[in-house]
Amino acid sequence: MHDEERLQIWIKQGNVTISQLFFQHYKALDIKDVDAMLLLHMFAFQTEGSQFPTPSDLAARMHLSENQVSEILQRLMQRGLLEIQQSQDENGVLYEQFSMLPLWNRLVNIVLAEKNVKEEQKEKDEEGEIFTLFEQEFGRLLSPMECETITMWLDEDGHAVQIIRAALKEAVLAQKLSLRYIDRILFEWKKKRVKTLNDVEKQSKSFRTAIMRPAQNQESVVKKVPFYNWLEERE
Repeated sequence: MHDEERLQIWIKQGNVTISQLFFQHYKALDIKDVDAMLLLHMFAFQTEGSQFPTPSDLAARMHLSENQVSEILQRLMQRGLLEIQQSQDENGVLYEQFSMLPLWNRLVNIVLAEKNVKEEQKEKDEEGEIFTLFEQEFGRLLSPMECETITMWLDEDGHAVQIIRAALKEAVLAQKLSLRYIDRILFEWKKKRVKTLNDVEKQSKSFRTAIMRPAQNQESVVKKVPFYNWLEERE
């Protein structure tokens, strides 16, 4: 048999495509290796068009007896990883099929849970770093009251870490390093619904444009944009 004929045989058999999530996380669902292999064979049968392979069909492809296959199927269904659904074809004839959707949902839930844990940890790390950043800019350790104020910005006022960073940067540029000044910035931003760094940029651009416009009408005026004094803003 020529290599080309061998290749044609290989291609005609088709492929079974399954998400990497299965291989990466089936251990986290406490699925044994033999159970995982049976699920792969189940998926292969369904890919071929056989939606309800029998224990005999599965045992014929594995080093397991029909009883062993039945025990695994029963265990997977009891654990909510596999279920039997009843459907109706176009002629109204009822038929049963295995559904692996519960397994896919469980795998996705694991990934989402891991993602949430990572995001929560990242948020905690960023919140911890904000105190260090303030101390670096202030050139000293923060007092307990100052730490409490920053904590209130995060927990009670609901300011994002990136917004507090932006407010601190604004205070540094204005050379007004005080929590009172930064608190006023955050107050004004919250009042104007500034929630993202893009909103901060728009707010700063809008202010500087308003400052520069009168200066453009005066030829003798040096076009220098002052920093905004947030403490002097009135509602």
